[in-house]
Amino acid sequence: MKKVAVITESSSCVPREMVDQYGIRVLPLILVIEDRSYRDGVDMTSREFYELLTKVKRLPTSSSPSPGEYLEVFTELSRDSDSIFCVSLPPHLGMAYNAAMEAKRLAREILPEMSIEVFPCRGPALTQAFIAQAAAEAANAGESLARVVKAANDRMDKMHAFAVLDTFYYLAKGGRIPRAAAWAGSLFKIKPILDATNDVKLCERTRTKKRALERLLEIMEQRAQGRPVHVNLMHANDPDEAQNLKAAIMRQLNCVEFYITDFTPVIGAHTGPGTLGVAFYSDVNDSEEG
Repeated sequence: MKKVAVITESSSCVPREMVDQYGIRVLPLILVIEDRSYRDGVDMTSREFYELLTKVKRLPTSSSPSPGEYLEVFTELSRDSDSIFCVSLPPHLGMAYNAAMEAKRLAREILPEMSIEVFPCRGPALTQAFIAQAAAEAANAGESLARVVKAANDRMDKMHAFAVLDTFYYLAKGGRIPRAAAWAGSLFKIKPILDATNDVKLCERTRTKKRALERLLEIMEQRAQGRPVHVNLMHANDPDEAQNLKAAIMRQLNCVEFYITDFTPVIGAHTGPGTLGVAFYSDVNDSEEG
């Protein structure tokens, strides 16, 4: 029996290789398109979603699983583990965290012996996968729930995340980032870089996507400070641009781990097609820790 089971939401865009290697359970968020609900990344592929996005009259919306759905998964995981660690979106970016916390409360009645920790990330979904990975690494090494929590916190402290958007239209219309509406009005035809490490902040304004990606590379170099980096590169229906950006990152940084992942439909509904995001962290050597 495993000491700690690790679960996160589909917003994390956890690469399939990471899911398979570390045994991370992914709970799909809900995508609502013209009054019909889809399980994120299950009932519709990313490609199908972006094709549909060009045809719908109303922009898609998203919602979290219900407390009952979290509870169902918690119950399932309890059969093979002593405790559960759930990596969730921050409370201000949706109802996922609150739903997971309600499921934790309900679990006290039916799973009284099960310890459950619901861990909110500081910022949006970009950093979520690497935080879940750190938790799963500790769990697979047989660590206690307390040590798994520490591993997740330590990884979160190292994370950086940035996104380059083609347009603010979707972010502004979605309403999850209230400031985006003001940004959209003042940055027409500007390709913005957003800092999504701890919250969503407007980092820089560039006139072309080419310049935005060049500047993104410069920012990554500054943050890495010459240390080896682990990178998760996410894209919204732009695989060619993602491959080009990967090649540029690999040339300029010492990448010891690299993933390319589709933004799931739920994330793509809020960012719009053409968005590129990177989440990364640097290895710290012994002298730096001392």
